[in-house]
Amino acid sequence: MLSLDAVGHFFLAAAAVLAVSRGAGALMARAGQPRVMGEVVAGIALGPSLLGAVSPRLAGLLFPPEVLPMLFGLAQLGLALFMFAAGQELSTARLRGTGRQALAISQASLLVPFAAGALVALPLHGRYAPDGVPRAAFALFVGCALSITAFPVLARMLEDLGLTRTRPGRLSLYAAAVGDAGGWLALAAILAFSQGSGLGQALARTLAAVAVVAVFLGPVRRLAAGPLARWTERAEPGAAGTALVVAVGCSAALTAAVGMHQLIGAFLVGLVWPPGHRPGSRAAATALIDTARTVLLPFFFLGFGLGVDLGALRPTAGTCAVLGLLLAAAVLTKTGGPALAARLTGLPRRESWAVGILLNTRGLTELVVLEIGHEAGLIDSSLLALLTAVTLLTTAMTAPLLARTGTRPDPAPAPRGAHGTARARPGTRR
Repeated sequence: MLSLDAVGHFFLAAAAVLAVSRGAGALMARAGQPRVMGEVVAGIALGPSLLGAVSPRLAGLLFPPEVLPMLFGLAQLGLALFMFAAGQELSTARLRGTGRQALAISQASLLVPFAAGALVALPLHGRYAPDGVPRAAFALFVGCALSITAFPVLARMLEDLGLTRTRPGRLSLYAAAVGDAGGWLALAAILAFSQGSGLGQALARTLAAVAVVAVFLGPVRRLAAGPLARWTERAEPGAAGTALVVAVGCSAALTAAVGMHQLIGAFLVGLVWPPGHRPGSRAAATALIDTARTVLLPFFFLGFGLGVDLGALRPTAGTCAVLGLLLAAAVLTKTGGPALAARLTGLPRRESWAVGILLNTRGLTELVVLEIGHEAGLIDSSLLALLTAVTLLTTAMTAPLLARTGTRPDPAPAPRGAHGTARARPGTRR
């Protein structure tokens, strides 16, 4: 009988993860959903929610305990590079002539669901908070999780649907950029607060987190835009990519040392890395981001799937009530708050609802936030599973609800062919 050592099991597991993720992503894309939704579902299906329940022997063959640290290492690297990519995309977001509307929408997109989530979480503390977690930290974390928009997923969804240049598309992107930046800073403060043993230590950790962010957005950003950007233009191929990985690793270690999560360090590097119009820095970032998205991120979804068991959520009246409460708070506030702000600032009704529906896209970014909160001991496994279900449902409903608003693709003229006829753009129909 053939037997595999740890290395053989690792390669078998890696092949299975990549094949299942790729296939599930393709199926979701054909169904009109973001490809990342299929990868998320694949990761959860390979865990105890499906494979572990249907065939524990096969699950043990694919993912024995000695292989999990290897897969976890790939997942952490992919996740760090994804957070770098999120910071890069946020740093390049631009507001074009819609300042008052965009500011109001971004504030409503962040503050309304944050407040609603925190209020909903207060009565859930005794049931879903691990021992020793302060009620305030638990409530603030749930509010933060429900206020997140998956900016990278939203950007790609708009591109696939041909809505990037439309007014709802531009406004939702800007609101997601500002809201996610505020959400990550709030998460850093919540983690610093929750990890302090007393008020003084919590305050010290929070001040340290604020100081690190200020240094990155101030002197480090100026250094990156000047000397570092010029160096990337004349550096030999591969040197800029190496420097980027080193910067992400050092920044992640720094933010972990001051009580923030290591992924916030990777996110900060993305915010300050030289802008995309610099060919050298753009080439280095693009190569690493593409590798992270296509090869490494599926291992994060696997790790997430191994840690969450949706099958353990028994359809009791209490569980269904909590799920319905969280889902209602997530959808109504994240959709209605921005839509009302857009309407009050002069946007037509249909476009206002389109903006709110787009901002309800949570996707991978909220899964990252939930994983951080679970690792930090702010929520238990049951609430992790419930909030994962909320994430999947709110992301899946974006495209169908958006179609009901009648939002049309980009109004920009399509490129002309050789004979002067318009060619259809990707993501649109003739």
